[in-house]
Amino acid sequence: MSSLAFLVTELQSLSSETRRKHPEIREAAEKSLAVLRASPEQANANLTSDGPQSFDLLKPVFMGCATKSPKVVAISLGSLQRLISLKAVPKSTVPEIIRTMSDAMSQGVDIQLKILQTLLGLITNYLQVHDALLGDALLLCFKLQESRIAVVSSTAAATLRQLVMVVMDKMVDEDRRNADTEIEAAEDDGLAEVTLPDGSTTRLNPSAKDAYSVFEDLCLLANSERPNFLKLEFLHKTFALELIESVLTNYHALFRKHDSLILLLQNHLCPLLLKALSDRPTFPLILRCTRVVFLLLKQFSLELQTEAEVFLMLLIRIITDDNSVSLDTSGSGSSISSSESYGHSHGSRPQWMRVLAMEIMRGLCSDAELMRNVWDRYDAQENGSNALTTLVTALKRLVTEKPALLGVGSQMFGVGVSNSSDSHYTISPSGSSYSLDGVAGMVATAASATVSNVVGMMGSNAGLSLQGSTMKLQCIDQLDKADSPPIPESYIYLLAVQCLVSLCEGFATFSAPLYNTIIIQKPRSAGEAPVRAPPALDFTTLSSDEPSTQHLQIVRGIIESNWPALLAALSFVIATNLSDEIFVDILASYQAMTNVSGMLGLTTPRDAFFTNLAKFSVPTRVVSSLDSYTDPQTPRSATASFSENLGLSLSGGAGATSAPGLSERNLACLKVLISSAMFLAGSLGESWFGILEVLQNADYVLTSKGVGYGAQSPGSKSGPFSPGRGGSNPSSRSVSMSLSSSGSGSASATQQSSARHPLLSDLDPETMLTSIQRLFDASKNLEDGAFKCFTDALCKLSAEMIGMQTGTGDGLGLEVISESGSVEEFSGLGGGVLSPPPPPIADTPHRRRVSGIHLPRTLRSGDFGINKLGGVISLNIHRLIYRPPEVAWTTMTTHLLSVIRLPTAPPPIRIQAARVLDDTLITVPRNLGTAVELQAQVQQRVLEVLSHQVMPDYTFLPGIATSTVGTTVELRRMGLETLHEILQVSGHTLVVGWETIFSMLESVCRPPPPTGSISMDSMTGSTASPPLRAKPPSLGLGGPSEKNYTTLVKIAFQSLNLVCDSVSELSPEHLRLCITTLGHFGRQVNTNIALTAAASLLWSVSDAIQAKRKDAEKEPEYSALWMFLLLEVLGLCTDDRPEVRDGAIQTLFRTMQLYGATLSLQTWDECIWQVTFPLIDSLSSEIHRRPTLTEPSEEAGIGEQTWDESKILAFNSIGSIFHDFLSSKLINLESFDKAWDFFVTRIQDSVLLDNRSISTPALRCLEKAVKACSASVFDARQKVTEMKERVWTAIDNIGNAVLRRNGTQSPLVGSTPLPKPFTQESLVAFVDVIQSTRSLSRALEGVEWSLERLTRLMVILKGVLTYPSSPDYRPDIDALPPVQTVVMTTIGGIDLSAPGTPSLVLRDLSEFVTLPFLAAFDVPPDPKSSTPAKRITYIALAKKTMPKLVELCLQFKDRLELYSEGTLEAVLSAYSIPVKLKYDCPAPSKHGKDPPLWKTATTCFLRIIKECSPQVTAFDEELSDERIEGIWRQIIDIFRGGILADCSVAETFSLDIQEDEENFDLALIAALEIDVVPHLRSRRIPDSIFTQLAKVLAQGSWLYDPSLTPGPEGDVGRESSEYIHVHADQHYSHGSTDPGHSLPRERFSYWCFDLLFLICSNTTREQENVRKRLAVLSLPSLLKRCQTTMVKYVADEALRGNLPLPRSREDELLYVLRKLRELRLWPGSLWAALSDDPTKYSLEQPPVDSLTPDFENATSFSSLSTKELISDAVKRSSIGHLFNFYTLLCEIASVPRRTPEAWVHVRPVLTLQLEERGKVDGHEDQLEHLDARMLAKECLKIVGNEMGVP
Repeated sequence: MSSLAFLVTELQSLSSETRRKHPEIREAAEKSLAVLRASPEQANANLTSDGPQSFDLLKPVFMGCATKSPKVVAISLGSLQRLISLKAVPKSTVPEIIRTMSDAMSQGVDIQLKILQTLLGLITNYLQVHDALLGDALLLCFKLQESRIAVVSSTAAATLRQLVMVVMDKMVDEDRRNADTEIEAAEDDGLAEVTLPDGSTTRLNPSAKDAYSVFEDLCLLANSERPNFLKLEFLHKTFALELIESVLTNYHALFRKHDSLILLLQNHLCPLLLKALSDRPTFPLILRCTRVVFLLLKQFSLELQTEAEVFLMLLIRIITDDNSVSLDTSGSGSSISSSESYGHSHGSRPQWMRVLAMEIMRGLCSDAELMRNVWDRYDAQENGSNALTTLVTALKRLVTEKPALLGVGSQMFGVGVSNSSDSHYTISPSGSSYSLDGVAGMVATAASATVSNVVGMMGSNAGLSLQGSTMKLQCIDQLDKADSPPIPESYIYLLAVQCLVSLCEGFATFSAPLYNTIIIQKPRSAGEAPVRAPPALDFTTLSSDEPSTQHLQIVRGIIESNWPALLAALSFVIATNLSDEIFVDILASYQAMTNVSGMLGLTTPRDAFFTNLAKFSVPTRVVSSLDSYTDPQTPRSATASFSENLGLSLSGGAGATSAPGLSERNLACLKVLISSAMFLAGSLGESWFGILEVLQNADYVLTSKGVGYGAQSPGSKSGPFSPGRGGSNPSSRSVSMSLSSSGSGSASATQQSSARHPLLSDLDPETMLTSIQRLFDASKNLEDGAFKCFTDALCKLSAEMIGMQTGTGDGLGLEVISESGSVEEFSGLGGGVLSPPPPPIADTPHRRRVSGIHLPRTLRSGDFGINKLGGVISLNIHRLIYRPPEVAWTTMTTHLLSVIRLPTAPPPIRIQAARVLDDTLITVPRNLGTAVELQAQVQQRVLEVLSHQVMPDYTFLPGIATSTVGTTVELRRMGLETLHEILQVSGHTLVVGWETIFSMLESVCRPPPPTGSISMDSMTGSTASPPLRAKPPSLGLGGPSEKNYTTLVKIAFQSLNLVCDSVSELSPEHLRLCITTLGHFGRQVNTNIALTAAASLLWSVSDAIQAKRKDAEKEPEYSALWMFLLLEVLGLCTDDRPEVRDGAIQTLFRTMQLYGATLSLQTWDECIWQVTFPLIDSLSSEIHRRPTLTEPSEEAGIGEQTWDESKILAFNSIGSIFHDFLSSKLINLESFDKAWDFFVTRIQDSVLLDNRSISTPALRCLEKAVKACSASVFDARQKVTEMKERVWTAIDNIGNAVLRRNGTQSPLVGSTPLPKPFTQESLVAFVDVIQSTRSLSRALEGVEWSLERLTRLMVILKGVLTYPSSPDYRPDIDALPPVQTVVMTTIGGIDLSAPGTPSLVLRDLSEFVTLPFLAAFDVPPDPKSSTPAKRITYIALAKKTMPKLVELCLQFKDRLELYSEGTLEAVLSAYSIPVKLKYDCPAPSKHGKDPPLWKTATTCFLRIIKECSPQVTAFDEELSDERIEGIWRQIIDIFRGGILADCSVAETFSLDIQEDEENFDLALIAALEIDVVPHLRSRRIPDSIFTQLAKVLAQGSWLYDPSLTPGPEGDVGRESSEYIHVHADQHYSHGSTDPGHSLPRERFSYWCFDLLFLICSNTTREQENVRKRLAVLSLPSLLKRCQTTMVKYVADEALRGNLPLPRSREDELLYVLRKLRELRLWPGSLWAALSDDPTKYSLEQPPVDSLTPDFENATSFSSLSTKELISDAVKRSSIGHLFNFYTLLCEIASVPRRTPEAWVHVRPVLTLQLEERGKVDGHEDQLEHLDARMLAKECLKIVGNEMGVP
């Protein structure tokens, strides 16, 4: 809203309000509104530019203010206020406005408040308010400020402050405008002349004059003087001082610009303040005075130097509460007395005044720059007042004045230690290794005494904390209080502590950045490394004109003068009961002072603070208590636990029962110490010793077992300042991690712990140990000089500690660093790098250390110094390599060797030193550069040092050496491991020291124990063993145990292994040393080592030598070296240990095999005769000798077995040698014939004489050699032929041994004993040798062996196949075992084209078929094994052989010899056994589904019959009668076995399987019909064969068991050709009601019956003569078979009556009657069958009336009787069989009861061929109803028709 619009609105409101009571105001308002409405633009211009109508426009407002109506006045003042804020009030109306408000000031509170608001807006918006007008305005505020109405008074006071600020702001703006416009000071228009307090005058600008006047009046009013500018009679001093404070707070920069204002401060304000502070104190006034004094000191110390000094000293006097004694300013010569300068005192000042002074001092101390200026102005001057020094001294006195109030922080004394009063915590020069000046000593002693006097004054409320010791609102800020507030008693001490902390932090915050800039971040030249461990500042190198340098000098001076007081104060405070926050501040002060002292090169203060920190980091009592602490085993009482929880000890020093340890605050101190040491690492110099000593003991305490650390749980109930917080709680052994105010509870503790200060975080032992380690890690950043100081101190510390633990206390034999930094050795051990021992130091007192460890009571397991030295070395390894030895190498290695070789030192420490040294020696070569000169130097140093460890000499201390053998062995072991590491990592870079290395390696070897093996002299003949290098001299080590000796050998051998890995780099001399060393190790007791040396390393050396042989110039030298190696290996080939022996053998032959192609014939001759054959002989001799040495036992058996394995390995290797080099090298030797005979003889002897496990490898070796001969067939045929014959001789000899063991060959009288049983594996190898020999023979001769040799071969093979004594048979059911496989393979390889060969093979194969049935046997179980007994079945062989026989028979069926020599009979005989056994045959497979053996045999038999039967007929003329009869009899016998085999087992099969089995057997019947019967044409076949065939068919046709049936059936089998007349009546008595026992396979019986009827009938016209003969000879069997059926029926039917017969009986009867009805015989067949010579009359019979059957020779005839003629004629009839059964037919036809009947299929043609059984000539079977009676009648009718009866 615009000002005009706003004015219109306000006038309207005013008009409306004054309409009745104040019409004049209303009228004036209307006029103003009319003007505004008439010409708004003109009215607005008048208002803003103070025009002529401006007053008239505002007149209604002024008139409203003059009324007495509060509402109207309020409206008017509100309008005026808003217009002023909009700057819409003309400047000319300002006086009127002020006057109007002055008149309205008597109105109500609201009006007064409006007036104040309006005044503030008026002065703020109108800069032209100056001088009297400004004074009037301010006077209004001052008057309202005196109002008794609080709101008015306070608002007026606030308004006054704002107005004074506005006045000052105007002066600032004025100065800025003047500076911008460059107004000349000489202009008189705007300037006013002012008289200054010092009497001079000056001209000031309006605003400056206003400000000057106002501030001057405020000072005068505060001092109760009359003001010059303000028309004010009185103003409260407190308010005046508040206004002064506000001005100085906000405009101190303005004051510094204007001297006039500074004069006001000097002449008015400072005296005022001094007077107020010196008078009787009142809290409000003193409070405000001190606030102003603070501002003066803070902002105007430069301008008011004298006044500032006075104020400082006054404040110090107030702090110390000393009114009479001048403050000592440390020799400045000046003192200030209160009575002299500041009036008389009023007695002791109240506590609140000291607190106010301390609060002011805290603020001043926090200003580091101010403190530096104070020192520079007052202390640095020659006659200065030493204000800062006095202040520090005062602060120290203040914090120590009431020790009981501050309590004692028991945490600082450690955990689990006694707090007894006789234990004093002292900080004195005598307790430190540092030389402190006298002042520091006195201060520290005083502080220590103070602490020790109050150790027992512990209470739950004593201590300092921000929660319990501070005020919610500091006293200096409580302006609203008329009296001092309650002040905690300890508050002033808290303020003092904060002052000290601020001072220390101020030094650090200023110095550190400058130090960083000057030292660390300084510009560096190219290639210059950055400074990581900077030294102290060297002020001589800094410019003295630089302000930063000057200020650094100031800081240095402050610390140099005040560090004793600061240290005393800090050391006292840190030991009191502090909260975490305060403790952290104190600790940070320690850190700051230590770091700043070090940065500025102040050695003494730095070391003093380090010493003090060390006391608090690792308290003496903790270490000493830990040495003697034992964990209590008995439970403590409740009372004791309660007392300990309260931190009280009931028994003095024995009160601490928990494990000693470091509290949290100890750890915090340690953390600061570590941090400072790391920061100052580059400048510590000799001070390292003390620091390292503290770290050593901190590490000891932190790593001690059972010591508890860590945080107390947040819910802990113990008080935060309880004196028992130091770890006396036996249940937790922990310290408080947070300190809170009393009663703060767990919530506060939780909150505190959640925001821990960095100094109190990460204080767990692991982290602290890590911090300690980081300090040592920082050593890599040190310069060489600093690093040497560091390592010297570390070695010195280690030497002293080890010296204490040796029990002598003087460090016997150890080297320590003297004060001058040189290496001193107490007593040398001689040799190498050690210098001669100086006289021992006898009277060296034990120095008392910071750690408190000054007695060697506890033997620690390791040395801290050595441990850390190892880490330092690893981080500075390049320094050891590339810097001169005196920088690091000499000091470190000499110290470590001294410890290692000190027999009296504890063994763990010696081992620790050795470990560090070894790590160093390993790392140095690894980081070594490629400079040859440097390499040689460093490598020589490393190996020389290492040799002193590996080969120590204790001859001068024999007693000690003997007692420390175990430790010495361990040290040597570590040294050897180091050598291994060096070789592993840096062996390829070694340029020197190989002799030293081999000496170290051989130093662990010792001669092997004597063995019982044959000496190598007998093996190598005149060749001597390689000479052994002399052993190093005795080491004087006593007698190490076997275990220790083995350990050393193992480690040394690892190094030797590495040497062999890089053996190609060795010279010939070094190679010879290496080979000899390997020989030593190969003879050591440790089997693995000896084996590796023999089998691996010598092999690698051989490779290296052979590689060097390629150089023609070096070939002779390296060839001799290689032979030297072979002889060394040969010496290991008969070692008693099998592993070593085998390894050596492998190495020997692998070497020969690998490089054999490059060897000359002479070398090969030496290898064969001097290495190979002697090795075999020595092994054989040892094998034959060992059984005679000891009694038989399991161990002896194992030993023999290992020697056997060695010989096996030798044979395998020799075989490979012969295989690879026989044709190319060996066969060309002059002595090869002799060598071959020797070789084969050794093979034969091994097979026959050695243990059987050797046989197979020996034979395999021979096999390889034989195969290798094939390559030389064309080049050396004669030699190869002789070789082959020699091998056959060996085969024959071995075969004899096999046959003798098999029993197939009778042993001769006086022959050698039987050899040991051959294994199946050896038999396989034997057969393989045979195969190889046969292959070689064919390659040579191109033809098969002679029949004689083949016969011998088959005998041997059969003996191998049926060998019964092998211990390792394999299953032979499902698959052929290896022996059978190779035998069959060998037989299969025989060339059968030669005469007699097929028969030979077939006969033997036939025998193989019979083996499952005739030669199977059970293998006796091995009593040593739990495996079940085995059975040798030969089943797989039979399955393999039976088809093979068929194949061969069919292949050679056209050869007469197959038949003439009985071969076919032998084959058929082999098949007959499984055919006859049938279901009794063994199972064909164990896991598979192979067909049964009888089926396989039957199938093969039928195939042979089918193919060979015609050939038998074809060779009828060439074959003898015996062969013909034998063949056919064998054939019929097989058919008999197949047809009559027991098939009862088949009844258990399923019906489908039974049917399949019957169908399979049908093949036998079909083969008889098709393949046998047609070929029985030879007249030389005996009748018995035909008769036998018929009987077989008759027996096969039985449907029930005839043996169980009484009657004439028992005579059925009787062999007779006489005709048996049938008399039915005689059989009635033989009838039975027994149904009989039916036989299985009914269909098969009928098939046999069918065939029997078929061969007796005249159905088939082919080969009629043969069939007639067969019918004649078979007819009796048929008639007997039919007779039996019918007779049995007639006899049983009479007895059974209506009882029906079994179905099979009825079917059989019907079958017989039907077949008899259909049967038609050859004419005369029955007659011939019943004759004396059936064969003779089978084709032609004599006439009917012939007198003699011999009709051919008949000479006369005579007539026969009618009966005889009829009988003779009937027998010649084709139905003669019906006449034979006439009576039985009549009986059956006359049976009165029902006879058997059935419907059957009738086949029109009688045949048994499978393909014709279903259909014949396209006609299917027909159904026919059969009835026994009807069939008998039909037969009778046929008889009648034949007789001509109608």
